[in-house]
Amino acid sequence: MTDPTIVLEVADWRRRVFALYSKVRQQRSSDLVEAHEIWRNGRDELFATHPASPLRRQDRPGFGGLPVAAYDPAWRFEVEITPPTVAQHLDLATGTDGVVPFELLGRVAVPGAGTLDVWRLASYGGGLFVPVRDSLAGEHGGTYGGGRYILDTIKGADLGEGEAPGSVVLDFNFAYNPSCAYDPAWACPLAPSGNVMGLEIPVGERYEGSV
Repeated sequence: MTDPTIVLEVADWRRRVFALYSKVRQQRSSDLVEAHEIWRNGRDELFATHPASPLRRQDRPGFGGLPVAAYDPAWRFEVEITPPTVAQHLDLATGTDGVVPFELLGRVAVPGAGTLDVWRLASYGGGLFVPVRDSLAGEHGGTYGGGRYILDTIKGADLGEGEAPGSVVLDFNFAYNPSCAYDPAWACPLAPSGNVMGLEIPVGERYEGSV
């Protein structure tokens, strides 16, 4: 039986993530570097102090902050979503929510980097999901082997819309590791083939683990 205390802690974690990204969106129009710093500091605080932190309890005392690269505006894009030519569905297993269904909303072209699939949660509430796996994935001092998330609006990780109608902000400086990168007890949706890029993405959260 699910422990109500744990459920409430996770709900509070998500509430705080929503609030953090709201601050980021408010700040980004005036200072992108400061917006990134707000995000980095906010995540460090949550990881260090929140009871629903993805960190295992034995890892929390020595936690000194997440390894995040300095902000580089060259990795921020406003991209339009091109509808898919063929419908595509994806069922992804998670640790807390069972099998989660996604459908392909479309694809975005990232200048100089390639394309990424944009997924929509095909169940209650909807939401956008954009993971990415680059060539540093699984490399020592690189990025998490299963990929990182850029957008996960279901859980509050939302950088907002672009200026052009139908566009979204994809800022790779805000790419972050899924919870399973820190505790194998979690099972997270990882980047499918349409979200793999064959180049190094040197910004965002890095990974110091062994996977």
